[in-house]
Amino acid sequence: MPELDDFPPMRDPGSPELGLNGPVDPVQIQHNILDEQVELWWFRDPGRSLLCYCVAVLLILACGLGGVGLLSTTTSVSSEWRLGAGTALCLLALGVLLKQLLSSAVQDMNCVRSQRRINMLKSGGLSDLLVVLIAGLLLLICGAVLLRFALANHMPKPGQALNDMYISGVVLLAGGGAAVAGAGIYAAVVMVLDRTRHRWRLMDRVLNIFTVSGHMDRQAHRETTSSLANLI
Repeated sequence: MPELDDFPPMRDPGSPELGLNGPVDPVQIQHNILDEQVELWWFRDPGRSLLCYCVAVLLILACGLGGVGLLSTTTSVSSEWRLGAGTALCLLALGVLLKQLLSSAVQDMNCVRSQRRINMLKSGGLSDLLVVLIAGLLLLICGAVLLRFALANHMPKPGQALNDMYISGVVLLAGGGAAVAGAGIYAAVVMVLDRTRHRWRLMDRVLNIFTVSGHMDRQAHRETTSSLANLI
């Protein structure tokens, strides 16, 4: 019959349970379960999502009100450029609004199950960055066109008040430049933060590996000592 000492000692119920990667952390298990929920992938990084949502709302309001203002003040003298610029701004506002509505519809239908696509479509993802960048470029193009026509007609003349076309071109250039610069700064900051998080995760994994290895070495040492004691 085998000796009783040959059997491994019973584990204390109060001691932490060991898994494949060392002691099992209930908080980590809860985080892992939450990470597997597809519905919660849309709400990660709430600060980033709120920032991009506010920028989208600001773009919609600014472009929409500017386009409506230009269209409402269209006269027979300045009908061409006001009509064109106002229509372009209204279409741009509708485009940004359409993107937000499509993202909300896809989220409500829960038809996307890929984490990569969700990170791209959600508020604060890659789609918001592209929308802001494209909107800024379109504003820059509209402003440049208006300034070109204003300067080609030798307006504003020295000592004369600035005309509406020149002012509208400057405002559109400033708004488009701010949107493009903001999108670039946002992309750079997000890239730096993602790399920093990735490095911290790698360091945590390395520390966990060393911790588990040390624990396994100590456990093997205790088992070897117990076996030697049994032989003696």
